[in-house]
Amino acid sequence: MGEIVMAAKVTHVPTMVMSELDGPLKGVRQSAIDGHRELGRRAREAGADTFVVLDTHWLVNAAYHINANHHFEGMFTSHEFPQFIKDMPYAYDGNAALGDLIAETARANDVYTLSHQVDSLDLEYGTLVPMRYMNMDHDESLKVVSVAAMCTVHSLAQSRRLGASIAEAIRKSDSKVALIASGSLSHQIWPNDIYAENNGTFTISSKFNEVVDRRVLELWQNGEHELFLEMLPDYAKYCDGEGDMHDTIMLYGALGWDQYKGKAEVITEYFPSSGTGQTNVFFPL
Repeated sequence: MGEIVMAAKVTHVPTMVMSELDGPLKGVRQSAIDGHRELGRRAREAGADTFVVLDTHWLVNAAYHINANHHFEGMFTSHEFPQFIKDMPYAYDGNAALGDLIAETARANDVYTLSHQVDSLDLEYGTLVPMRYMNMDHDESLKVVSVAAMCTVHSLAQSRRLGASIAEAIRKSDSKVALIASGSLSHQIWPNDIYAENNGTFTISSKFNEVVDRRVLELWQNGEHELFLEMLPDYAKYCDGEGDMHDTIMLYGALGWDQYKGKAEVITEYFPSSGTGQTNVFFPL
């Protein structure tokens, strides 16, 4: 019998990769990288064999989709930010059986979901950046399944049901899963014409967004999840939640929605990046 053994909400900002390289940004995202590495350590400590990543950089326009290939390997350059992430190598085994089971379970719960094993279907950097730090600095990598979470025509209720279906499928499997919601908090990127003059890489574009982000972190740390879920639709709308925060909705769906009572732990202190609000947060089970 499988189980979710770890859960987290994490950043995937491209400046984490740039932070590794010689240049003006070297070291600037070390705390975020360290947070990912700590979450990777905790996943292994908990006995995880698979990361399931809810990826707000994988955009889908019809159905829910799961990249459940048997193996992932390649060289990634971001179409969105080719100046930030380019020629980044990756190699991971997948968990095709789990991906297929998630899709089958979701469809049985009236959530139309497809699982794919297609070699030319690349992973997006919402998966690849967290996996770079959680899942590469080890002798043996955990398996990876990626779930599309930039959902353009999908209701919050359907994403909640997909999250519950993910948990149900995991229980029916033999997999021990670290579930990762990969996306920012607020996500109002600086307009291009004023990005540079506001030192955009290191600043927030809206103080209102920052205040709400920080209040959300307090709610999570205090275990006030029912109140957070009541405000979540407005939060996603008015604070420009990344991917309408479908990753967060799926995460809570998998954790039991308002029945989840854990007090979250902030692993990486809140930081602004290109106008957006970022952090790494551990949700105890």
